[in-house]
Amino acid sequence: MVMGTSNLPWSRRIAALASLGDVNRRKLFEYVLGAGDAVGRDEAATAMHLPRSTASFHLDRLVREGLLRIEFRKAPDKAGPGSGRPAKLYRPALAEVSASVPERNYDLAGELLASGISQSLAEGIPVSEALLTVADAKGQLMGRAGDFLEVLAGLGYQPSPDPGGGYRLLNCPFHRLSQEHKDVVCAMNGAFLKGAAVASGLNPAAVVPDAGPGHCCARIATVEGQRS
Repeated sequence: MVMGTSNLPWSRRIAALASLGDVNRRKLFEYVLGAGDAVGRDEAATAMHLPRSTASFHLDRLVREGLLRIEFRKAPDKAGPGSGRPAKLYRPALAEVSASVPERNYDLAGELLASGISQSLAEGIPVSEALLTVADAKGQLMGRAGDFLEVLAGLGYQPSPDPGGGYRLLNCPFHRLSQEHKDVVCAMNGAFLKGAAVASGLNPAAVVPDAGPGHCCARIATVEGQRS
C-alpha cells in the first residue's frame, strides 16, 4: 500500500526531502515510483547508469527515510545456482513527499473536505453538516493514537501551556485555508479537535474558541480527566 505524505511525522518528511537533495537518490526514487512494479537493484542500477553498489546504497537509504519499502520475491524465470533465493526488491512507500515550515497539514484538510462532500452527496445532507461529521470521526480515529497533547503535537498544532491552565495551539496546520475560508475551516478544525479529545477521554467542551492572529482558532481549556 502506498501511503500519503501525511502518514509520516513532520520531522521525517523534512528528513526525507533533505535526502532527496542527492541527485542520484532522487532519480532512483522517481524511477521506482514510476516503474509500476517492484524494482530490483540490478534493474535500477542499469536504468540509472550507476554501479550496483551505488544504487544499492541509495535504495537502502530511501528505505530508511520511509520513501521506499522492501519486499522479497523469487524471480520466476531465474535458474541455476542461487535461483531459489528470493530477490530483494523495492517499491514506493509514499506516492509523494511534501513538507513546509512552519508545519502545515493540507493533506488532512483535503481528505476531510473531500470526504465531507462525498458524504453530503451520498446522504443528501448539507455539506457543512457532513463535514463536521467526518471531521469528528477522523479526530476520534487519530486521537486513539495516545496522549491528547502528543497527538496534537504530532499533527503540528504546537500545544503550549498558557496562563489560564490550558494550552494554546501556537500553529494552525490549515493556516492558508483558514485565512481564505475561515468559517468553514475553523468549524472543521473544531470538530476534528473535539473528536480527538473524546478519543483521549476528554470532554469535548475542553476545546474552546481562541480568536486572534498568529495561532490556531481553538484552545484546549484543560486536559484533566484524560485517560491514562
